[in-house]
Amino acid sequence: MTAPRVNALGQPIGPALPGWRPPALPPREPIEGRYVRIDPVHERFAADLHAANMEDAGGRMWTYLPYGPFESETDYRQWMANACFGADPMFHAIVDRVSGRSVGLAAYMRIAAASGAIEVGHVCYSPRLQRARGATEAMFLMMQRAFALGYRRYEWKCDALNAPSRAAAERLGFLFEGIFRQATVYKERSRDTAWYAVIDSDWPALEQAFDTWLDPANFDEAGRQRSRLSDLTRRYMSNKG
Repeated sequence: MTAPRVNALGQPIGPALPGWRPPALPPREPIEGRYVRIDPVHERFAADLHAANMEDAGGRMWTYLPYGPFESETDYRQWMANACFGADPMFHAIVDRVSGRSVGLAAYMRIAAASGAIEVGHVCYSPRLQRARGATEAMFLMMQRAFALGYRRYEWKCDALNAPSRAAAERLGFLFEGIFRQATVYKERSRDTAWYAVIDSDWPALEQAFDTWLDPANFDEAGRQRSRLSDLTRRYMSNKG
């Protein structure tokens, strides 16, 4: 491990960032992928999103979100109007390229340009998106845009009891950083929050892993993956130095 820098008083200090400039806010422009398109959210997506979400009859997708489920499209539209059209969180619809329909949401949030940190949250995948290639590609595209803009830190936070979300973070290459106990209250219950992050020095290796996994050649004729993303992220990250 490299020894930290020290100041004139002999105290350890962090790495220098000469010429550091805060990145711009993410633009409200679509991101085109192979399987999905990421669009700034608009009320025109509401009907498709609500219909896709209603396929989760048991409501499992809402357990760890601070809102939902929504019984009617009217209720969903009202929630969108109240929550989704601001600057932070900056919501995006995930649109399936084949059907042209919106099948999920995700947002940039807690955007701290001055320190170069940004979080992805409000990840809400309908059954039409869950376990599809587009689900992974959506997270890749949003992460890719953030690092291309110059963000240094990309965060993922979730209820510490949300095992699927924690597994997804690790599969995507996020590093676990700890548990914030009793961090918040939602749906009349206490939440410990698990923190994960990717930093800019991780990104080149992770980008290679995503490119390899998302390549159509990584899937056989039946659509089965040849290499798992978790194996690729682990392999590329171990070789990044």
